[in-house]
Amino acid sequence: MKLLDEIVALSHKFGTPDYVRGGGGNTSCKTADTLWVKPSGTTLAGMTAATFVAMNRAAMQRLYAIKVPTDSQAREELVKNVMAESVMPGHTGRPSVEAPLHELLSGVFVVHTHPALVNGMTCSRNGAEVCARLFPDALWIPYIDPGFTLCVDVRKRVQEFVAKTGKAPTLLFLENHGVFVTGNTADEIRATYNRVMDTLKAEYSKAGVGMTLVMSAPADAATVESARQAIASTLGSDAAAMAYSEGFAVAEGPVSPDHIVYSKSYPYTGQPTPAGLATFRATHGYIPKVVITSAGVFGVSPAMKQASLALELAKDGALVCQLAKAFGGIQFMTDRARLFIENWEVESYRQKQV
Repeated sequence: MKLLDEIVALSHKFGTPDYVRGGGGNTSCKTADTLWVKPSGTTLAGMTAATFVAMNRAAMQRLYAIKVPTDSQAREELVKNVMAESVMPGHTGRPSVEAPLHELLSGVFVVHTHPALVNGMTCSRNGAEVCARLFPDALWIPYIDPGFTLCVDVRKRVQEFVAKTGKAPTLLFLENHGVFVTGNTADEIRATYNRVMDTLKAEYSKAGVGMTLVMSAPADAATVESARQAIASTLGSDAAAMAYSEGFAVAEGPVSPDHIVYSKSYPYTGQPTPAGLATFRATHGYIPKVVITSAGVFGVSPAMKQASLALELAKDGALVCQLAKAFGGIQFMTDRARLFIENWEVESYRQKQV
């Protein structure tokens, strides 16, 4: 099927580290009756035509007609069940939580990513104003919890946009989240992304902000090994696997949902000790995934894949903070928003799939 071949090609094009990390981002294509969407916990780079989940669009639209609970956990459970019921026979996999958002956007193709170059703007203090100046045709979405709440909010804003401009938006920026691009052809998707990336690159150059992460000089092997042993003795099996990097300015708080999922909201800084770990856990409620030492930065986890992802997302978050200097500095997520992500079943499921 040509439509699926095209969305697979787009998924691979935008499934590179320039656009997403880990299992982040999602893509879809649609006809009048059917939406094919990326399943949760998969990677854009690994998508095939058979991987996409086919969903009945009419069944999905029931979400906007039913009364949903005010309790967030009950609401998301109900939405998850309705989405599962919308999956067409013969298809497996759990649809992306943002599938209803893909359904409501007008274009045949939708590609949602989290490029650091984009999040330098969306995660900055002046993001909304910069967006209005650089992309007057775009729809800016203030931060909303991912899931059904986000879909309802975007649906309302899209309707208002159409009423005001007479056309549906093809470019949406989500505060502290990323970008959605929609179009009726694959070439339209590529052209919009090229415009967005080229425009932002020009702004960073004008501001004198580097677009590659600033790294410190690597420590000697003995210093790195000493730090590694200190982490291992303190964290035990929680640091059975470690990924190492020379030092960089790790984000001091939660940058976006994806950064929370893979590298947690806060890093551990300093010499790892039992007392220090106990204090960290009492303060934040979890074992750290990122440890900053004088030797450099470590991603830690019971498994190497997760340790590497923790370090990769820590680097990405640091780059976002660096880029945000061009637009007034970084704006971290609020405690309320952070806690929603940390306790959200959907993100727990996505991380387990990785």
